[in-house]
Amino acid sequence: MTGYAADLALAHQLADAADAISMARFRALDLRVESKPDLTPVSDADTAVEREIRALLAAHRPTDGLLGEEFGETPATAGGRRWVVDPIDGTKNFVRGVPVWATLIALLEDGRPVAGLVSAPALGRRWWAATGAGAYAGPDAAHGAPIRVSGVRELTDASFCYSSLGGWEDAGRLEAVLQLMRDTWRSRAYGDFYGYMLLAEGALDVMVEPELSLWDVAALVPIVVEAGGTFTDLAGRPAPAGGENSAVASNGPLHADILARLGRPTTH
Repeated sequence: MTGYAADLALAHQLADAADAISMARFRALDLRVESKPDLTPVSDADTAVEREIRALLAAHRPTDGLLGEEFGETPATAGGRRWVVDPIDGTKNFVRGVPVWATLIALLEDGRPVAGLVSAPALGRRWWAATGAGAYAGPDAAHGAPIRVSGVRELTDASFCYSSLGGWEDAGRLEAVLQLMRDTWRSRAYGDFYGYMLLAEGALDVMVEPELSLWDVAALVPIVVEAGGTFTDLAGRPAPAGGENSAVASNGPLHADILARLGRPTTH
């Protein structure tokens, strides 16, 4: 195998293990849910999935680093490789029984995402990509098909996806987002990983979020980019740009217009 094929194969193995745990706990009557210090929810499924992924990576990639949402950083002991894991992206959906949630697995080299996998077992779908190898989607590794972003070139023809409007209000860009909703053909808030995956498949054309963490975005970047899209922060820098990241993902032709319209925060 060449490139990152072995790493993607391992990512699928990690996702298989994660899916078995998370699906066993999805809609379980005894699911335990607590609040983290930032008041966001964490379930026993989140922690169990991350523990299992950590154990598998320790066995298969013992010198690589690991950053996980629930248990933090394990530094690399050699090289510049680091795995980044969100055990359940969409925990609020998970705990309410909404099937739109996923395990996010990324491999970074020297801070750059080079491979990513998103597994949404309650939807029966998985997405994956590696630098130079294209982007794929399907129920599992053996049944993937190539995916590609849309060819839409005008905002009036575009399907626009966004995160919660409250986050954009906090960022001082609510009016810009509302104007985009008025000017595009269609707007929906699918939320979390899902908007980005629909973008990579060509089902929508723009996905934007004002603030997220590295584990929220790292796995998404290779999939969108390898599907032919563009993924930056609000300043136009390639994502992920640091600890807390904004995200502007598009099919490419619409990107400059979206960045210009979101512009600078509005002051009151």
